[in-house]
Amino acid sequence: MATAASAEPQPTLSVFDAVTIMVGIVIGIGIFKTPSLIAANVGSEAAFIGVWAAGGLATLIGALCYAELAAAHPHAGGEYHFLSRAYGRPVAMLFGWARGAVIQTGAIAAVAFVLGDYAAQVAPIGAYGPALYAALSVVALTALNVIGTVQSKTMQIAMTVIEVAALGAIILVGLFWSGEAAPAAAASEAPATAALGLAMVFVLLTYGGWNEAAYLSGELRDPARNMARVLTIGTAILVALYVLVNLALLAILGLDGLRGSEAVAADMMRLVAGEPGAKIVSLAIVAAALSTLNATIFTGARVYFAMARDLTLLPRVGEWDERGRAPANGLILQGVVALLLVGFGAASRNGFQAMVDYSAPVFWAFLLLVGAALPILRWRAPGRKLPFRVPLYPLTPLLFCAGCLYMLHASLAYTGRGALIGLAVVLAGLPLLLFQRQREALPPQLPKSARPAAAE
Repeated sequence: MATAASAEPQPTLSVFDAVTIMVGIVIGIGIFKTPSLIAANVGSEAAFIGVWAAGGLATLIGALCYAELAAAHPHAGGEYHFLSRAYGRPVAMLFGWARGAVIQTGAIAAVAFVLGDYAAQVAPIGAYGPALYAALSVVALTALNVIGTVQSKTMQIAMTVIEVAALGAIILVGLFWSGEAAPAAAASEAPATAALGLAMVFVLLTYGGWNEAAYLSGELRDPARNMARVLTIGTAILVALYVLVNLALLAILGLDGLRGSEAVAADMMRLVAGEPGAKIVSLAIVAAALSTLNATIFTGARVYFAMARDLTLLPRVGEWDERGRAPANGLILQGVVALLLVGFGAASRNGFQAMVDYSAPVFWAFLLLVGAALPILRWRAPGRKLPFRVPLYPLTPLLFCAGCLYMLHASLAYTGRGALIGLAVVLAGLPLLLFQRQREALPPQLPKSARPAAAE
């Protein structure tokens, strides 16, 4: 029988477990979409690989800052907890709204569009095929989660294996294939609309998710000692994989080939193994996309559930469905918002890019606040013994904040109206603060059937 203590997050994760989860979160399907967008915004092959390496360095700097925050303030609330301690509950609640209305739902729609692009490679259904596939996938997986049919651990592992296998195949084929590649494009010039800042937006979007490791600190064994290991090892693995994958794509398609591709992995395998090869890799990516989309829908709805518990508005969204063991109303609300974003993306030239425009400025604004929280929390407790200190302080957090500020500027300067819409949606959440519960909210008590079972 589960006790009250067993309903709290328990330190059960090893370093290996946490690194695996971190890498699994980050290696989503963005790597199968963003290379073409990045290639369109750089002037040479060296610059193309250079921005991926620069993105890895920026990610490492951010990971070191997060390592100090997570080691000093381990909590399952992750960034919500850091922001609450540094700036107060209203800022944390606005972050929760932004995550639920812009960041997470924008990610759901973006993943759905990549799934749609590759599904259309397997079974074309017209010009709006990718958007239709995207909408159907959001509806189907939201319904599965409402019913309570969540992918089992075994299925999630299987889907991750498929995704990593697809990356491995791309690396091996690109680096060791002896056939004839696409014509070299060494002398090609970047399009007139190219912008290095926008290329970095897409690079760091593809690295995005490393910050989710902060949410593991409440369940990691000895987080004071191990968070830095998890973040640095995980980041090193990601940089190696991404640089190798893009070297492989470049070797087969060339820079011009990447610029003109809507589905880089499928086009690469089409050159190497013909149409059957393109179909196989597209099916593998669709399977991986379904897994990524399901996990994003599953975790995203918890934000609506938690926010509703802190607000007097929309109380039914904070209800937990005992039968399905899921926040059913939160899932439905999230699904509606995601479908609206799919419709918005379908009306634009490129659905995936529209979702990046919509969510990127909001993401970087809050990441900037998290980075600034590190010196604020140090200043408030100058004598506190920190389990892990970020190297080269205060240079490292200053570099991280400067990078976030630059990316915020770039995501506003080089994106379209979607960026303004995303920021407007965040500001629209300000009135929610008038409905926050006056008492300090206690952690929500889940129904007995929804509590974690005791360790087997």
